[in-house]
Amino acid sequence: MQRFTNKSVIVTGAGHGIGRAVAERFAAEGARVAVNDVNEARAREVASAIGASAIAIQADVSSKSQVDVLFDRVLAAFGTVDILVNNAGLITAERHFLEGDEQWWDTVLGINLKGAFLCSHRAAHIMARRSSGVILSMSSGGATRAHRGNVAYDASKGGIEAMTRAMALDLAPYGIRVNAVVPGVIRTYDLTDENAIERGKVVPLGRMGMPEDLAGPTVFLASDDARYITGECLVVDGGVLSQQRSVPVDTFPLSRFPKIS
Repeated sequence: MQRFTNKSVIVTGAGHGIGRAVAERFAAEGARVAVNDVNEARAREVASAIGASAIAIQADVSSKSQVDVLFDRVLAAFGTVDILVNNAGLITAERHFLEGDEQWWDTVLGINLKGAFLCSHRAAHIMARRSSGVILSMSSGGATRAHRGNVAYDASKGGIEAMTRAMALDLAPYGIRVNAVVPGVIRTYDLTDENAIERGKVVPLGRMGMPEDLAGPTVFLASDDARYITGECLVVDGGVLSQQRSVPVDTFPLSRFPKIS
């Protein structure tokens, strides 16, 4: 499928994990992709792997000046921005609330929420002039539930979902759709197979998700097949948020499930 031929896409935080998988999927479907990452080497590696349809741009999305450079370079290379994927995020800032401080809060909210705002604001001005565009952001189950030791992270993702709904209303008259994707337990870092299997036991579908499991739903929301969807948060988590209790503490454990032969 070549659903994005002649379309220009920015994927932030695309140097690894979900962002990389999303960037590669857009490129595979014909898009020109700007691979952004705070780590220039990672961005260059991904862009090189994609090929001539990709460019690598280092930028810290929590900085307005760097976001402006990011967009200026994309406009110079591609002429416009059709799709923005706000994927950049700080996910390794666990800290108990009693041990939190202002710098911790500002850093997490700066990257995860302010960064999405800065990129979306710049993209929306470009898209509004053309009466067309899609803005997507990565949320988390922590937006509506909670992770221990992640008050700042969960607050930032709750903000992402609130911002998604509000931006969708403000931007709909300009032909811009705004949605979010809600990943579950995704294997985006080095884990032993044993640990991955153990963590996957809390997922109703029986395994941790892979970055590629997010690429398809993300690309769908950017496609014309989703042209009547805006202001929504699509959960892609193998059923985690739909369960009341995880497997280890469920009153009806998997051991009681019928064996079908």
